Amino acid sequence: MSTLLISIVLSIVGGVLFTLIGLISGSDETATMVPFTLLVILLGAPPVAVFSFFMAAVISKHLSHAAPTALMGIPGDTMMVPMLDYAETLRKLGVPHIALRKMISGGIIGALIAFPVALLFAQFLGQFADFFETYTGVIFAVAAVIIAYFSKGKWVSVLLIIPFAFLIQGLNLVSFEVLDKNLSISFFLGIAIGPMFSDILIALSSTARKSVTRAEPQDYNLAPEIKSWSGYFPNPFRILTGLQKVAGSIAAFITSFTFTFSPTGMTALMGELIGSKIKGTYKKATTTLSVMNGVTESTYIAETLIPLIAFGLPLSPMALGPAAALFNAPPVFSVDHNLHHLMSMGDFFVYGLIGLIVGAFIAYPFIMNFSRKATVFIMKCISQEAIIGMFIGIVCVIAYYEGQVTGLLVTFTIATVGGLLNRILGVGSGAQFMIYYGSSWMMAVLIGL
Repeated sequence: MSTLLISIVLSIVGGVLFTLIGLISGSDETATMVPFTLLVILLGAPPVAVFSFFMAAVISKHLSHAAPTALMGIPGDTMMVPMLDYAETLRKLGVPHIALRKMISGGIIGALIAFPVALLFAQFLGQFADFFETYTGVIFAVAAVIIAYFSKGKWVSVLLIIPFAFLIQGLNLVSFEVLDKNLSISFFLGIAIGPMFSDILIALSSTARKSVTRAEPQDYNLAPEIKSWSGYFPNPFRILTGLQKVAGSIAAFITSFTFTFSPTGMTALMGELIGSKIKGTYKKATTTLSVMNGVTESTYIAETLIPLIAFGLPLSPMALGPAAALFNAPPVFSVDHNLHHLMSMGDFFVYGLIGLIVGAFIAYPFIMNFSRKATVFIMKCISQEAIIGMFIGIVCVIAYYEGQVTGLLVTFTIATVGGLLNRILGVGSGAQFMIYYGSSWMMAVLIGL
């Protein structure tokens, strides 16, 4: 089978899979994208096909995650949290279906703008790649402090950088003694599933369970679907007003350069900045939602492409989270041998575009036509516990593949500590990933390990 055909097939798989995953409320991007991307890599897919798969996953996930947010008021994932208030406003007005259409149409525009802009900006920054490669350890350590400071935990996140780095290197030393090799996948799988795994631990704890116990099931009221277009493929440019298209385009263009900032933070910032200039409840809410969801696409695309193409190092929150496997997936990829080294600029453009187009053609019309029916089906028939169990099972397979029982122990040790640090103290996954990458340099400097 040709590389091009494999790329198209994997794009379809990624588009279908993550369109469905996005419909499941609370499906964290890192916990879902990292295991599946790793699985594709370890199964031996060509590098360009891996990239196509990932780009299809990004756009489809960030289109379908708008459905539970707009229709039920439950965040599809962490990127949806800034949009809840505006989505609630439109639900009270009786037009949640309008909110959803505006959101995912804005997402299409954000993706179309961010992709070429990020490619060009990455090519420009590539001139400084030698500097970044020379001072990798220092850069990771400094970046860990910055990202930790801007996470929810703020100063406690900064304070815990060294202890968490010590834990990582201690576990790495033990695993090397047992296996005669360093583990990598097991560590960032543990960080990726940490928040999800901590929820399981809290539910199992007799003392902590009270915080997640509900006395009765929550009711959701879904508005009927009203179709305002003919055929199966609606035109996103006709769904948005002129103001919404211009505002979304400007926001997507600006955020395509801010690859070192938090995607959630940029989503909230750009949405509030543009929304503050608009009068009228309906007009303000629909415009802000279209802009915000466009920014979720632009930040995720830019924060993947720029560090991957320019440096080959995970120097963005996105690269340290959902896109981590593109930078480091031993024994296939490492920070010295990944897509940055294996793909040309032409490859990034062609195969990235394949992934985006295929993902958009799968997710956009499906959500526009069947979002209500799909949401009802998932709420009634798909167990949240079963989904979590599926992800934990995939993680177990991959961790065992890398380090057998030792890999499993490392993964769930990191998941336990990292997850509780995230949920209780606000030490975000992005900060934990950066600490992981900088931990060897930190421990070498501090204790000569």
